[in-house]
Amino acid sequence: MYKTGVRGKGGQRIEFSRVEPLPGTRWLHADAETKEDQPQRVVVSFGPEYAPLEQRQVDLALEEAQSLVPKPKIIIFASFQFDSEAAKDIEETNWPGVTLLKAQMNADLLTEDLKKKRASNESFWLIGQPDVDLKQVKKGDDKGKWQVDVHGFDYYNTRKGIIESGGKGNIAMWMLDTDYDGRSLLPRQVFFPMASAKEGWAKLAKSLKAEIDEDLIEAYRGTVSLPFEPGAHRRVAVKIVDDRGIESLKIIGID
Repeated sequence: MYKTGVRGKGGQRIEFSRVEPLPGTRWLHADAETKEDQPQRVVVSFGPEYAPLEQRQVDLALEEAQSLVPKPKIIIFASFQFDSEAAKDIEETNWPGVTLLKAQMNADLLTEDLKKKRASNESFWLIGQPDVDLKQVKKGDDKGKWQVDVHGFDYYNTRKGIIESGGKGNIAMWMLDTDYDGRSLLPRQVFFPMASAKEGWAKLAKSLKAEIDEDLIEAYRGTVSLPFEPGAHRRVAVKIVDDRGIESLKIIGID
């Protein structure tokens, strides 16, 4: 991380003047300082090698961070995978003056003989936070049903130090589970907003020589879901994949 930094959107990068082991803590593993005119303290919590970073680790890492003096300005949770509830907690925790970020770790880091060659490669990528609305249909044939509206990703601007909206233009694919059970994602609707008229579902339908519903194909290139009835679990999950191939998950309860 010291050599590669953390890659952000559009070539942005968080670079560090130092990255050191953090003594006296179990769930926070590294103490760092950003390389800029006004350096910021950063602490890092690394997820396990062969399992997702879980909600318990997020909770315990935040407890440890609250005892640090001086208080960190940025907490980075870096992992190969993120448990959905852990990702939700990272995104929704509101700690004034402290920014929580998720970083995707490149799977090449698992290969010992490649670790020494990572200085010029992309080992850590910031994961955008999904900007998603869940709304109830108020009129028409689908009155009473629900729809998900995906506005895009919110990205951390490394130059300004703030979270900014990335818009809808970076969404390569998104999936909707209309009855999320809290354990596994079962996509019931899948969308390809960046797909052209000859890609995505249209390409599959042509390959299968299936009859194409042009209106439905067009809907599945959008960022608004088809209306749906709420499931027994009263929760929906939205997984978004951006144009870099980075995934992020948003879970929303249905009131």
